[in-house]
Amino acid sequence: MEAMVEIDGLTKRFGSIKAVDSVSFSVNRGEVLGFLGPNGAGKSTTMKMVTGFLTPDAGRVHVAGCALADDPVGVKSAIGYLPEGAPLYGDMTPAGFLDFIAAIRGYRGAEKRRRVDEVVERVNLQGVLSQPTETLSKGFKRRVGLAQAILHDPQVLILDEPTDGLDPNQKHEVRRLIQEMAEHKCIVLSTHILEEVDAVCTRAVIISAGKLVADGTPEQLQSRAVEHNAVQVEVKGVSEADARAALEGISGVSEVRAHTADGHTRYTLINEFRQSVAGEVSALAHERGWEVIELHVDKGRLDSVFRDITGGS
Repeated sequence: MEAMVEIDGLTKRFGSIKAVDSVSFSVNRGEVLGFLGPNGAGKSTTMKMVTGFLTPDAGRVHVAGCALADDPVGVKSAIGYLPEGAPLYGDMTPAGFLDFIAAIRGYRGAEKRRRVDEVVERVNLQGVLSQPTETLSKGFKRRVGLAQAILHDPQVLILDEPTDGLDPNQKHEVRRLIQEMAEHKCIVLSTHILEEVDAVCTRAVIISAGKLVADGTPEQLQSRAVEHNAVQVEVKGVSEADARAALEGISGVSEVRAHTADGHTRYTLINEFRQSVAGEVSALAHERGWEVIELHVDKGRLDSVFRDITGGS
């Protein structure tokens, strides 16, 4: 696969604080990389260095075959960048702003009009083109920022919190657009919304306190959860004490959690080897004559993995 973004040993200090500490990873064409981390972890600082807005104290960046240190204009021409907060000129209209961006990107005449018209349609800005951007909602400002990022059809997209401030319908539209573009581009998506990773990302890295602490597909990260392959079961015809004692006796079960609501008790069986014991639970229920109301296997949750890796409570 073709590596479109290569980061090696990227480091940035602000006084005594090391905001980014020797971060290294690469992203291939066709990948949508979720760049995750708690607030203050160094996500936005890393993105600003990759896009040339900040100079790293150490490390190297290559984008689309160009070294940032040697050819910053070549790198920036290959990137579409939506910065944190989608900063815009408040007194400009979206129409004027996108026309300005198209001119900066070198487009003229009919080609410039075509580019602007295309992105306006793709991100549904038709109804607000003549309004000053300072009067727009946060969601529309974010869409204007996304439009300028994709206007020149870049090979690499760097998106910092692209769905922040959007309502559920707008989030769906942006995620659909990302998925449509993903096959032919390299997309790096910074987010703290973990559902975004499940929705659009093919891979995720987690950064904490400036260091890269995890890298894998969403499924690989989920498999690190304590609840990965945990079995959840709800049964009738047995007391909680008897059910718990029997379930705790299943080989490999390290913990049984019970949750009671509306008169029903659901048991979660944690396996010390993260292996499913659904077959054993089913056999036990059949042997004891329990009525099984629900039985399923948990794949694990990214939020649990995220908290464990980053030290969250």
